[in-house]
Amino acid sequence: MTSRERIEWSDIWVEAADGTKLPRVLLIGDSITRSYYPRVKELLADRFACARFTTSRCACDPNFVKELSIILGEYEFSVIHFNNGLHGWGYDEEIYGQGLAEVFDYLTGTAEGARIIWATTTPVWLKDGQRILDVRTERVRERNRLADEIASKRGIEIDDLFSVVIGHPEYVTEDGVHFKPEGQEILGYLAADIILRNR
Repeated sequence: MTSRERIEWSDIWVEAADGTKLPRVLLIGDSITRSYYPRVKELLADRFACARFTTSRCACDPNFVKELSIILGEYEFSVIHFNNGLHGWGYDEEIYGQGLAEVFDYLTGTAEGARIIWATTTPVWLKDGQRILDVRTERVRERNRLADEIASKRGIEIDDLFSVVIGHPEYVTEDGVHFKPEGQEILGYLAADIILRNR
């Protein structure tokens, strides 16, 4: 059964959509990815043309791949940096893992030749700046564990964003989920660094 949130959204953004000689990189994620995308784009300037597909849909939502297919059907990407895990709380971790495995297989089968990178999901704190981890962080840990296992079996690289920010609640806004500019800077740097690594 499909689980819906009160508000659902998707956002496709493509730089140099009218043509480029640079290889393309795609960032897939949610509002966290969307927040650090400008820093990634800045750090990759003159080396990659950047694009993003950000959405509130969980990987196990049947519409996730439908929407992702729009951008993959239009452009060829050299690198895909992928995260998914802070939405779809109505799905248990087993269903999440099954959906994520299907998306990994879709990416490797559709974006042939692209280097796929999995980015771990970031923690959740209680609201109002209490700097105390929300219980959902335990679910994030389990989703990350499943994702790491699924990615490793497929030879997919892992960008461990979770471990870098877990000890820094000062980087997080009062909603307990999103990051302040300094947090966005760190996440953007990490994403850009692994994209450029071994290039």
